[in-house]
Amino acid sequence: MQHDKVLILDFGSQYTQLIARRVRELNIYSEIHPFNKPPKNVDDYKAVILSGSPMSVRSEDAFHPDLSEIRGKKPMLAVCYGAQYLAHFSGGEVAESNTREYGRANLSFVEDNEAFLEGIQVGSQVWMSHSDTIKQLPENGKLLASTHDVQNAAYKIEGETTYAIQFHPEVYHSTDGKQLLENFLVNIANVNPDWTPNAFVQETVDDLQAKLGGDKVVLGLSGGVDSSVAAMLLHKAIGKNLYCIFVNNGLLRKNEFTDVLEQYKGMGLNVKGVDASARFLDALAGLSDPELKRKAIGKTFIEVFDDEAHLIQDVKWLAQGTIYPDVIESVSATGGPSATIKSHHNVGGLPDYMKLQIVEPLRALFKDEVRRVGASMDMDKDLLGRHPFPGPGLAIRILGDITAEKVQILQDVDAVFINGLRESGLYDKVWQAGAILLPVNSVGVMGDERTYEKCVALRAVESTDGMTADWVNLPYEFLQKTSNDIINKVKGVNRVVYDISSKPPATIEWE
Repeated sequence: MQHDKVLILDFGSQYTQLIARRVRELNIYSEIHPFNKPPKNVDDYKAVILSGSPMSVRSEDAFHPDLSEIRGKKPMLAVCYGAQYLAHFSGGEVAESNTREYGRANLSFVEDNEAFLEGIQVGSQVWMSHSDTIKQLPENGKLLASTHDVQNAAYKIEGETTYAIQFHPEVYHSTDGKQLLENFLVNIANVNPDWTPNAFVQETVDDLQAKLGGDKVVLGLSGGVDSSVAAMLLHKAIGKNLYCIFVNNGLLRKNEFTDVLEQYKGMGLNVKGVDASARFLDALAGLSDPELKRKAIGKTFIEVFDDEAHLIQDVKWLAQGTIYPDVIESVSATGGPSATIKSHHNVGGLPDYMKLQIVEPLRALFKDEVRRVGASMDMDKDLLGRHPFPGPGLAIRILGDITAEKVQILQDVDAVFINGLRESGLYDKVWQAGAILLPVNSVGVMGDERTYEKCVALRAVESTDGMTADWVNLPYEFLQKTSNDIINKVKGVNRVVYDISSKPPATIEWE
């Protein structure tokens, strides 16, 4: 990749991914690495950013990065923990704050004629998230900005291209955060902002052609954005040597198997549809634990996929739609595996009997970047705008064991909900939506008769990358109509509820 790169050293902050995404919004390529496992050749990076952290620099367990190859040699921006680290270990002082500052604050002082703060005025809103404060600046530190409660909100080290801020420019609520990052990266560090979707497509196609040559590649399509964009990149690179397989696991949305196959026909892809519904339902029989269900689906998918791949002679590569969050979430700031919330169907390697090498064209991209890359290749807007859908499908939206009858009920409920969102002009205002079949029956009355039928929960969230999400305040009129339609049209359901939990503390999916 012949672009200037920015290195982000991660100290475990919940906002580290946002730093990378904000930098990329400036058309600058960025990479996240744990602070104690930096890349071998730091010289390959034009600038370095130190992230925040849940840790205190005053703690005995405080993270101690080795900055000897960076500080004074590379332009460096230290955010929150990074700013406190530079102060605490370089002649300054960090202490517990008398007034903890979380959330919105406004700059009360901004140094004049400072390139780092160009375009940023007194009153500019910033986002704070810290309980310690910098009492005294480090050696050669010069104050650049303050808020009402935080005297040393921004400073620089004179004699170095080193800047530090106590607030978080990466979050949406820091209104001039993008401007500040641009000031540092473009105007001070002279990073060239030329990492665009078109450039990514051309470079990726070139790299794939060089890597794959005349080899055959097999790709499992899901109908979602990631696998579809990966398929188009590979199609551009190797054409007829790409073999796509779309497996119906019996847990897709209503009519999705036929609808998606029809959509792929117009894209020029070589796609084979495989209906393995019965095989998956057999593998799930009697399983109620979410992790066991996920693992059974993953195992069966690999078996079905391997059977199909063997029908293609001389296949050497398996393509996957792995994206950047899948990669960086697998390593924590302390270098160990992150806590497993739930298994990911796309991560974890292949069984030894599948003698295939892995190729992942989207491995460097965030979800929003995948969509922009797809748009630059003129892919269908409806496909690129599809809501994310879990790899295990409806199996993790049916709480408890799986039966064909339950799948049918949930498919019908889901169709009413999703089609209603489209017809009401709400679909594109929601990041992800779906229905959950609950493992309880409730008493109802239909036609003066008592019923004892299923309860379903509707879920709709807004997000940018799925890392955090908030429930969508859908209009009461829409919820009322949707509830009535579900109960009237879907046999076996007599109660509908709406999930108003955010992530965190809940997850988007119920399992």
